[in-house]
Amino acid sequence: MRRTARRAGKALGACAAAALLALATPAGTAQAAAGTLTVDGTDHEDPSGCYRLGDFAPPKVSNLTDEVAWVWSGTDCDGQVTQQIDPGATAVGKGRSLFIE
Repeated sequence: MRRTARRAGKALGACAAAALLALATPAGTAQAAAGTLTVDGTDHEDPSGCYRLGDFAPPKVSNLTDEVAWVWSGTDCDGQVTQQIDPGATAVGKGRSLFIE
């Protein structure tokens, strides 16, 4: 009986330690890109996420961040990737939206 109680106590202690460790660990590593993303003259400082591109004229995109910007065929960063705009590059966006982390 005492062995069972000790085992249960050790298991409970291990579960409590795991729960504390999980709470102390950051919940992810997602960060915004460092720098400026400029879409048709509008600056986005430390951008992150999906940005819609113009519907009529192809937009000029300057990626002055440390991350790759991905141009998508759909308006909500869906469909297919149509273009990659590397850090430091300027290009005409050939799609409907742009995603950057």
